[in-house]
Amino acid sequence: MREPAPKRQTRIAALVEARGSARITDLADELGVSVVTVRRDVEELAQRGELRRGHGVARSLRPIAQESTATGDTIGMVVPERNTYLTEVVQAAREAADKAGLRLALHIAADERGTERAVRQALDAGARGLLLAPRWRTEVEARADHTWLAELEVPVVLVERRPHRGSAVYGLDCVRSDHAHGVHLTLEHLTALGHRRIVLAARDDSPTARVIRSEFAAQTAARGIAEGCPVMLSSRTAGPDPRPRDAREADLAGAVRRAGATAALIHGDMDALVLVQRLREAGIEVPGDCSVVAYNDVVADMGQIALTAVAPPKGELGQAALELLVRRLERTRNGRWAGATRHLELLPGLVIRDSTALCADSPD
Repeated sequence: MREPAPKRQTRIAALVEARGSARITDLADELGVSVVTVRRDVEELAQRGELRRGHGVARSLRPIAQESTATGDTIGMVVPERNTYLTEVVQAAREAADKAGLRLALHIAADERGTERAVRQALDAGARGLLLAPRWRTEVEARADHTWLAELEVPVVLVERRPHRGSAVYGLDCVRSDHAHGVHLTLEHLTALGHRRIVLAARDDSPTARVIRSEFAAQTAARGIAEGCPVMLSSRTAGPDPRPRDAREADLAGAVRRAGATAALIHGDMDALVLVQRLREAGIEVPGDCSVVAYNDVVADMGQIALTAVAPPKGELGQAALELLVRRLERTRNGRWAGATRHLELLPGLVIRDSTALCADSPD
């Protein structure tokens, strides 16, 4: 004889309360009913305020700090493959998760559609919330992700990404570095040393890269030096199209000579190490002939010359992202969020090393 729905729902609520969370498929197996039946029961229980529903999972109403200790709760973090910049961010988020009694599971997005696949994998594995750093090589890629991101039923925090006002995902929490300030610090430092002709060699395949490029153009224009400050790709694979381009597009020595430049800002610092070596091979000494500032400060101090570098607060980014996610998990009840969305920006610093010096052409 089939169990009455009220009795079955009571059992479901008790199981979820005891475990903190339970997958819909597991509940269906235990109760000997279909997944559709359990999903319908969970929906009714959520509407009555007896539990919370997520993507393929039912959750108790206990605060996250209590529930995670009992269940070994998991948070998913999705990052692009081969992204060294985010390594410290991930490590800091993991440490913060450990302190909160959570497990951080890392998922790698291998290509432009990999973010959605990695997110689905994280949710299918029972992730209660997500930290996302989508690659978003282009604005078109970003907009393509907005629709499905906005429909996710678990809390999401964007990491080193900030959606445009009015976009479908503008209501998501996010934390990122203030890269406009990083460009400002660089130009303040170089112009104080007498440099007025500065090359930007930058990537163009991420939201961070696009901010750096647009801010460099705007800030050099505001200083009245834009005409002597050209922009180029920092490597042949630094553009939205990952296929190698013409080698001349990464010819920093040629760009420096054509512009009569005495300084360069290079994003990121892995590319900076390569380009500094090429400058020296071309007979352009650093910093004697050309001062160099790297952007990211992951390995900027590990070359033959320790590079002055813009240093985003990567560890604090990871910690802040995890704290935002825990805050949202604790304040979400019956699928409703009780609190204000937060968009946080953390200011980077500038680490002065051996690759910048007074401009030889400066009247000072």
